Amino acid sequence: MSYSIALAGKGGTGKTTIAGLFVKYLVEKGRKPVLAVDADANANFNEVLGVEVKQTLGDAREEMKKGVSSGMTKDVFIQMKLQEAVIETTDFDLIVMGRPEGAGCYCAANSLLCMYLDKLIDNYDFIVIDNEAGMEHISRLTTNNVDTLLVVSDTTRRGIQAASRIVELTDDLRLNIKQKMLIINQAREDQEKAIEQTVQNFKLDLIGIVPEDPEIQEFDLTGRPTIELGKESIALQAVYNIFGKIMGD
Repeated sequence: MSYSIALAGKGGTGKTTIAGLFVKYLVEKGRKPVLAVDADANANFNEVLGVEVKQTLGDAREEMKKGVSSGMTKDVFIQMKLQEAVIETTDFDLIVMGRPEGAGCYCAANSLLCMYLDKLIDNYDFIVIDNEAGMEHISRLTTNNVDTLLVVSDTTRRGIQAASRIVELTDDLRLNIKQKMLIINQAREDQEKAIEQTVQNFKLDLIGIVPEDPEIQEFDLTGRPTIELGKESIALQAVYNIFGKIMGD
């Protein structure tokens, strides 16, 4: 059975970067095969992972809505498109969900995508899902349980409050999530006590704090894949410590 890790958080918190570093961690620990899933409407997981995207599941859904060629069933079509959308590397695979639904009915296409995505996921031991702030993508796109939800926040009270609302949303959606944890990202050394107090006020489970890292900022600025960070990175060291707690390493 696959072990799934889902990440969520408001924009600008660095959740996609942390998702990419989780993929890096699993690969380095020999926890393979790994499937990375970009379920954020603002898809950029591939940039963190350093791979090019040519096809998304959203593209397949659009094509199916327009009609399938004669002589091909919808089932065969969607299976073919799903396989085409999987980006394979030597260390991990990536699949991008693509843009949200537009006008018109996508019910049939979505149902088929859900069914075949579930079958695809069964081929992987570990799934890392980069979500948008809302968790509807998980509930719509796969019936698999989520083992660990990591909500990423910056150091602001509003950011931590947003993280609390995301956790509440998962409760409202009745998602089957075994554990829900908070990561505070981009923190200064003098903020730890204030962060811990604020997190306690919102009754969140804080798994760790990741410091500001000039190297990550430089990677972002130059467009270099964050997955290429070296072991000297203070942020990488912090997240690896957090991942070790989660995975029991």
